[in-house]
Amino acid sequence: MNKRLLIFTLFITCVYTTSLFAQDRLGVYAAAFYNLENLWDTVDDPNNEGDDDFTPEGKYEWTQTKYEQKLQNIAKVISQLGRDYCPAGPAIIGISEVENRKVLEDLTKTAPISGTGYEIIHFESPDHRGIDVAALYNPKLFKLIDARTYPFNKPDMPHYKTRDILLVSGILAGEPFHLIVNHWPSRYGGSASSPLREFAASIVKHIGDSIHAQNPEAKVLIVGDLNDDPFNKSCSEVLGAKKNIKEVKPDGYYNATWKLYDQGIGSLCYQNQWNLFDQQIISGNLIGKDRSTLKFWKSEVFNRPFLLQKEGKYKGYPLRTFSGTTFQNGFSDHLPTLTYFVKVMK
Repeated sequence: MNKRLLIFTLFITCVYTTSLFAQDRLGVYAAAFYNLENLWDTVDDPNNEGDDDFTPEGKYEWTQTKYEQKLQNIAKVISQLGRDYCPAGPAIIGISEVENRKVLEDLTKTAPISGTGYEIIHFESPDHRGIDVAALYNPKLFKLIDARTYPFNKPDMPHYKTRDILLVSGILAGEPFHLIVNHWPSRYGGSASSPLREFAASIVKHIGDSIHAQNPEAKVLIVGDLNDDPFNKSCSEVLGAKKNIKEVKPDGYYNATWKLYDQGIGSLCYQNQWNLFDQQIISGNLIGKDRSTLKFWKSEVFNRPFLLQKEGKYKGYPLRTFSGTTFQNGFSDHLPTLTYFVKVMK
């Protein structure tokens, strides 16, 4: 890059940043999603065979010390989410892979987020492993109105058990705002598992359509570990989440993480291939330049260096809790994702 072009690029960047935050005093709000990768307590639940590996006597020798280290590590991550633009952190965080409400209570009591005042939304799901989706929210930023779950009841698979889909409804920046939290069926079984995620997408589409039928102005954010990339059929066709923001209708959806994926940015890595399963998808009415109402600004994968392996075979991968059965005091095999919204402050 020549010197003149570099100076011009820096000038444009500074003008954009100044206009975004100085003109009209815009408020910035963040929403996040984080797959916590097997956040289990150490107590053996006799009604859940899925937790047997995560006990002191189990496969992973899951002791109280390891559990508390995991809580501290996750709390460290959450304490940094969105802080570059939102001093109080995200208004709401979708969560997946938690065993029960207790682990969330323990997490919110763990420094450095113990003083944030996060409140918990959690329902037990029928998942065969015993893991659930949930949400944490800051009541100073998000006013909860309602929360409910939608079961995964596929007519031709009545005995299949997986995570429910969580709908959280409330008020963000003075406006109706709905967060749909997902953890869709895994890719176990290869391409044969795709119809499971496509069915999950159809449930989410129904939820979103129902919200907009009642209130076309309601803002919707779909987050979760979808176990698919943005271009897969479940996201791009069934849910209809667009890659090009100009193609999105007010009652449609924009996949705010698709362009990140095209740039080679992912939220998890498998066999040296980055995937972006942890997606952020917004309703079309969040798009636009009228910032007198809540509008989309940008999305990101929170891929800070401390979350990544520093050396070895998996250098550059997310630093997870275990490598095989060896405890490595990491965070998760997934990276968090965030979406930022802006609105003129009155």
